[in-house]
Parts: sequence; C-alpha cells; structure tokens
Amino acid sequence: MQIACLDLEGVLVPEIWIEFSERTGIAALARTTRDEPDYDKLMRERLALLARNGLGLPDIQEVIGKMAPLPGAPEFLGWLRERFQVVILSDTFYEFAMPLMRQLGFPTLLCHRLVTDDQGVVRDYALREPHAKRSAVQALQSLRFQVVAAGDSYNDTAMLATADAGILFCPPENVIREFPQFPVARDYEQLRAAFEEASRGI
Repeated sequence: MQIACLDLEGVLVPEIWIEFSERTGIAALARTTRDEPDYDKLMRERLALLARNGLGLPDIQEVIGKMAPLPGAPEFLGWLRERFQVVILSDTFYEFAMPLMRQLGFPTLLCHRLVTDDQGVVRDYALREPHAKRSAVQALQSLRFQVVAAGDSYNDTAMLATADAGILFCPPENVIREFPQFPVARDYEQLRAAFEEASRGI
C-alpha cells in the first residue's frame, strides 16, 4: 500500500503568511520556509512582528477566511485520493488551516498548534514534534507503507529524502539548486505524472 504525503502551503493552498503580509502591508511577514531554512528563527521573527504591530490570531484568521485553495488543487487532491491514501504534513497550525481544510474536503492533516491568550495574542507556538514531517514518514514506513512525498520548501526536504520517493512542486530556484536529487513538477499535470512515475518505481 502506498501513501502520498503532501505539504499544504505552496502545494494545495497559497502561503498564508504571504497573504497576510499583502493584506497588512508588512513586507517582512512575507518570508517563508522557501526563504529561511531555520523554522524556529522564522517563527520567532513572525511572532515579534505580530507583537510589534499589535496583530493577533483573529487578524490572521480573518485573512484566512477569505482565502481559497490554489486553482486546480481540489481536483488534483481528488485524483490523488483515488490512487493513494493521502496525509497532509504541514508546518502550519490547526488554528490557521481548518477553513482551508473544509474547502479541500477535510483530508487528514498533521500540523502544529499556536499558543494564544484569551485576547487572541499569539504568545508562542508548539511543535507536534521537532522533526514532524520526517518522523511521520518514518512512522508510516514502519507500518510497511511506501511513501511518495511532495513539497516546495526547505522544511520539506527531510520529508522528501526520507520518503521512498520525493518530488518538489513549484519550488523556488534556490531550493532546486540545493536539492537537485529531487524531480521538479511545475503544475498539477506534471505532479500527477511524477506521482505515477514514483508509484511505479518503488
């Protein structure tokens, strides 16, 4: 049995922090794991920017409530779920993701949680596990599943390397240069083909 593990932002939905950056005009919030490989450093910068600008979880959720999956993502996900068991492995937060999961038909999502106070101020974040994506793939493999994984950013590369086959989807050029071992798909048609090829090859 084969399982497909997908990143969420940049693969099925737009980057939430980029969208929030555009809505608030705070350019520094547009930095993502496509730019910064150190996730804790990135999150600490984000939390500091939120505090400095008096922004909290309700402000972010208001923006997310107006977002939609990437064009073609629901159709691709439907195609994938007919052929694989599918798990979304993301470094986003449940407090962010659920409105978007509703639009995708509530696929299985493993991600993290935010630590907020009663006023919605984001005080911290709590990782499900320090190397959550890689550990999830290893756990699935320990149950004798074969895993094909797809993601777009630095924080996906450990997942891709651990999987039986890994695919980069619409990654930035810096990630392509640093991880040339992974095939690159630039649209959902190419991603379908990459999954089919990977499935035959493992």
